[in-house]
Amino acid sequence: MSDTAILATKVLARLQQAGLMLATAESCTGGLIAAAITDLNGASNVLDRGFITYSNEAKTEMLAVREQTLRDHGAVSSQTAAEMAAGALLHSRADIAVSVTGIAGPGGGTAEKPVGLVWFGIAVRDGEPRTVRKQFAGLGRAAVRRDSVMTALGLVLEAAETIANQADVP
Repeated sequence: MSDTAILATKVLARLQQAGLMLATAESCTGGLIAAAITDLNGASNVLDRGFITYSNEAKTEMLAVREQTLRDHGAVSSQTAAEMAAGALLHSRADIAVSVTGIAGPGGGTAEKPVGLVWFGIAVRDGEPRTVRKQFAGLGRAAVRRDSVMTALGLVLEAAETIANQADVP
């Protein structure tokens, strides 16, 4: 079993235990986070929906990311990742939403936003979204995407644990 499958299994079990639903908002991962969950039996108990929003238009239309945010900060930014996660919650019945936006490469990077830069957003109901920045350097496109999935799943597991502990769910 791959590291991704092992982590996805832990995420699914914890979400199920706590009675939580997940939504994903994915750009550079193109649905790989949702796929990691749906590869597992029981996915329908925890995954509400996944948004693949590769283009800026998709981000604004499907997730309500503000055009001003995209103009001022770009698609690969903390602000966009936060709005993507918040939008996924707004447009779903999920309790937790994770978002990913980045530059997987091999092209598309700049000095300010190099290849391998990925921003993650994590949002929970009745909370403010938070973001995490990762720089995956010199790994290649497939590895950046794989490591992005692992990071996103880790953020979901952490959020599910926090919610479960606050609700005193074993």
